[in-house]
Amino acid sequence: MLLINLITAAGLALETLKTSKTKERIELQEFSLGSTPPNLGLHGTRWSTSGDQQIMRMGFEWDTNSINIMLLAKLAKPLVGTARIVINSIHIKGDLLFMPILDGQAVLYSFESTPEVRIGVVFGSGSQTLPATELPGVSSWLVKLFTDTLVKTMVEPRRRCYSLPPVDLNKKAVGGIISVTVVSASTRAMDRLKGSSSGRQESSIRNGTLEGNPGGGVLQTFVEVELGELTRKTNASLGSSPRWDATFNMVLHEDNGILKFNLYEWVPNNLKHDYITSSELKVRYVKDDSTTFWAVGPGSSVLAKRVESVGQEVEMVIPFEGNNLGELTVRVVLREWQFSDGSRSFNNSSLIGSQRSMYRSSDVQPRTGRKLKLTVVEGRDLVGKDKLGKSNSYVKLQYGKALYRTRTVNVLNPVWNEKFEFDEIGGGEYLKVKCYSEDTFTDDSIGSAQVNLEGLVEGQLKDIWVPLEKVSTGELRLQIEAVKNDDYEESRSGRSGRGWIELVVIEGKDLIAADLRGTSDPYVRVHYGNLKKRTKVTYKTLNPQWNQTLEFPDDGSPLELHVKDHNAVLPTSSIGHCVVEYQRLPPNQMADKWIPLQGVRKGEIHVQITRKVPELQKRSSTGSNLSSLSKANQISDQMRQIMTKFRGLIEDEDLEGLSLVLNEMEISQEEQEEYMVQLENEQTLLLNKIGELGQEIFKSSPSPSRKISG
Repeated sequence: MLLINLITAAGLALETLKTSKTKERIELQEFSLGSTPPNLGLHGTRWSTSGDQQIMRMGFEWDTNSINIMLLAKLAKPLVGTARIVINSIHIKGDLLFMPILDGQAVLYSFESTPEVRIGVVFGSGSQTLPATELPGVSSWLVKLFTDTLVKTMVEPRRRCYSLPPVDLNKKAVGGIISVTVVSASTRAMDRLKGSSSGRQESSIRNGTLEGNPGGGVLQTFVEVELGELTRKTNASLGSSPRWDATFNMVLHEDNGILKFNLYEWVPNNLKHDYITSSELKVRYVKDDSTTFWAVGPGSSVLAKRVESVGQEVEMVIPFEGNNLGELTVRVVLREWQFSDGSRSFNNSSLIGSQRSMYRSSDVQPRTGRKLKLTVVEGRDLVGKDKLGKSNSYVKLQYGKALYRTRTVNVLNPVWNEKFEFDEIGGGEYLKVKCYSEDTFTDDSIGSAQVNLEGLVEGQLKDIWVPLEKVSTGELRLQIEAVKNDDYEESRSGRSGRGWIELVVIEGKDLIAADLRGTSDPYVRVHYGNLKKRTKVTYKTLNPQWNQTLEFPDDGSPLELHVKDHNAVLPTSSIGHCVVEYQRLPPNQMADKWIPLQGVRKGEIHVQITRKVPELQKRSSTGSNLSSLSKANQISDQMRQIMTKFRGLIEDEDLEGLSLVLNEMEISQEEQEEYMVQLENEQTLLLNKIGELGQEIFKSSPSPSRKISG
């Protein structure tokens, strides 16, 4: 477990490495810790007692030359290129502290002080790599980065927790929802609450009055609650013993998290809030379906509590960091754990082990082959962006490759009530929600969130308020329901292969400019399973008109549209992509859609999509044959004209014209391939009809026994 946390610290160091100004991108290519384990307790172990807490001290030393951690760093200016950084040795030496908690059900551990760290670095070889002299001091830089990360995560008073559950239910928690109430703070013995880090003279607090404040006003403070990228803050409260009673719903994206409570001084009419101090409360899921909360107590003592099931409230009094800076009272309630198998924990302590497993297996439906119906209902307390403190708010939804957006509403508590549908995706796919304020030049982000959609039960509507992350306020109300996808069942049973998909690519709107002229030469490449087709190129426009019809055999494959900019010399560049949902369309009924493009800041594409079912088509076989013959002649004539034009342009050495003709030739070839697929499809349908006709003739003819008796 200790090595896992050291690896985690290395991972956090790599994340920090990604933000370095000289590194544009860094990738972990290989990772091996070798075969040399660390040495524990070489000089024995020592037990001591602090209050009621027993503490074991043990030496830790890890010195290995057999590790292999290879990083590929792409460097930004002025060091342009790539470099392979190989960490081939590591040395860590320090003293570990182990503190049993919760009657031996868990152990807290940490380094007593900053350990001694050395890292060996060499540089790999490869194309466009830099010599080692171009990256001086990388080894010492990595040592500092790794050491700083250890200090923030595993050096006193930062402690990790290892649980010793009596049973293992083999469930992997992947997220959760926790309700946090910031109750109050006590500032007893807080003679010097603030430092001088803000650049102002240090202030002292006595009897709730802020000395050094030019206004001589009463101290007002608020608390910012932080969990990952999600932050919320209380209102300001007066005095040296403020009370807030503010409750927030926070979201966990893993099986553990750190709730950080930052205390700020609030000065009226001042844009800058002065940071005072903070405290932390950690939470972790335990494999027996319980949850552990722990924090650093007064005098570096241990605070730890355990709840056996969700829904139980925990109240803890946590000291602020620093010497006698007071303490904070908080209440937390874990509302839900979400698991990798799609199940969720329930607020019912009477359900144990096998009973819960039976409940999940009977109620939770498969995670694929269903539709997700999602309604963006409303928002509240969104961040204001304009001069009046309002926002032109809209919401973007991304699930897999599908992207939708709501209309724009100009209030801080907007109501949309817009409905969307997605094909459910297995494997823990999150629904990504982004909220924006629309502006003339560029749209401002006013928060985002990730929603775990696993474990939805068919027929049960989930109505939730989702807090927005990366902002100080704002929530969105979503209603989500999983429904059975009949078309999916048809495609699995082979019944949907009797028709084809007709896609009409009509036009595009507000595409991004891909060249220096401020225009693009857009065309659309359509991917359907293993089939790829494309439209013609329309030149020098951001609002192209294609009006082309493409057909594909209906096998239930995803229908993806990639809008690209044509270039005669350079490789084509992408100007957006999207997915066309068609599986739930009624047979032979056309749907007209404007679909926003993904991967770009603006742009939409207009399509019409129809699921053609031949049994319902009223077309004579004669008409079909005439149509096929006409199309074959048309393709043949078109190819002859292109070849004639091609020869003439070669003689004239017209390179630009050759580029256009090659594009026409490629389109014509794809039309020919499309025609061949259509012929194969019609041939299959004809053979099926002949087979059905033969069966009908056989059934209607008299049996041999009847002939003899007659």
